[in-house]
Amino acid sequence: MKRIFQKIESNKVLFKNFTSLSILQVANYIFPLVTLPYLVRVLGAEKYGLVNFAAAFAAYFTIITDYGFNLSATQEISVNRENSNRVSEIFSSVFTIKMMLFVLSSVIFFIIVLVFPIFKENLTLFIVTFLSVLGTALFPLWFYQGIERMKYILIISVSVRLITTILIFVLIKSENDFIKFAGLNTVTQFVIGIIGLQFALNKFGLKYRFPNKTLIIQQLKNGWNLFLSTISINLYTTSNVFILGLFAPANVVGYYAAADKIRMAFQGILSPMSQSVFPYVNKILSESYDRFISFNKKLFKIALIVGAIISIMLFLFAEPIVNIILGKDYQPSILVLRIIAWLPLIIFLSNVLGIQTMLPMNKQKNFSIILFFAAMISLALLFILVPIYFAIGTAITALATEIFVTLAFFIFVKRNKIFAI
Repeated sequence: MKRIFQKIESNKVLFKNFTSLSILQVANYIFPLVTLPYLVRVLGAEKYGLVNFAAAFAAYFTIITDYGFNLSATQEISVNRENSNRVSEIFSSVFTIKMMLFVLSSVIFFIIVLVFPIFKENLTLFIVTFLSVLGTALFPLWFYQGIERMKYILIISVSVRLITTILIFVLIKSENDFIKFAGLNTVTQFVIGIIGLQFALNKFGLKYRFPNKTLIIQQLKNGWNLFLSTISINLYTTSNVFILGLFAPANVVGYYAAADKIRMAFQGILSPMSQSVFPYVNKILSESYDRFISFNKKLFKIALIVGAIISIMLFLFAEPIVNIILGKDYQPSILVLRIIAWLPLIIFLSNVLGIQTMLPMNKQKNFSIILFFAAMISLALLFILVPIYFAIGTAITALATEIFVTLAFFIFVKRNKIFAI
């Protein structure tokens, strides 16, 4: 009887977290989607593309400061959540490392932007955008995920982003305001980071203690394979916009970035699944392997059905969607959107096979190897296709790479007989 009640309570927590993250994800994509038609028209394709190019560059440094902790620290806190001293220890170690990595990132960033002419031309934009990395580093997303208290993330993030959305319509009036727009994004991330950090310390009684060398090394080791995986993932996601910006005019970057924003908004429907389910599957795996397998089979079916519906809708209605949201000046975005329309389906499936299945079973090394090869394939295709086909080449590369990742995860799961799909 006790086990039944525990299972009911566990399912309630999962449902609450999924609901909170679903609302959060909707907000994270709805707010930008609300401002997207306005921004692409006011800033124009060139300045909109330039802002996204700067954001793609800053994202590389976010990878460094995140260091895979959104998975490794989440997993560790989830398992030790009943031990407050251990949770404080993990929190202190991870936060300290992230601040050290931000300092390292800052040094690398300023060396690059001061040496290469492509960054000097818009130095202010790149500096303003880079500062958002600190805001992301401050926000302890990994902590909230680990203790499965997603409603606090929801309240903090939605409140701040609502204010930012209003300010965009008030402050951004012409294409000359593109740096102001980047600044709004940076301030938003910084405010969310500060509030999220302060709330975690006060609400949950966390005690920060500067960690010793042993604890720091332990956390670096725990996150290493996932850090490599994160680098690989971002090499074939973030690099799409960045490498396109190296070869194509800023307006072409704008066409691709705008289409990708639409794709991500639709894809956001199931994105909360990853964040809310990951700590849950780790927990049920520690209790019952059979329950873990049964749950992930159901998850795979949901991802297949919902992903297929979203991708088919995006493909079929790409033209009216682009015309309504982006306007007649963004006709090149239609074909781009049709190509990347299949990403939601493919990514949903790879998420279940990789993050929700392989990682809880400690297959981090295999996970990292697959993503490393995906990154190499992506970079090769980008440098071959982008100089010739620009945005279309970028879209084809994104699709081909995600197909490879999903097929590789599928083959690994089947060969190791983890569960029959």
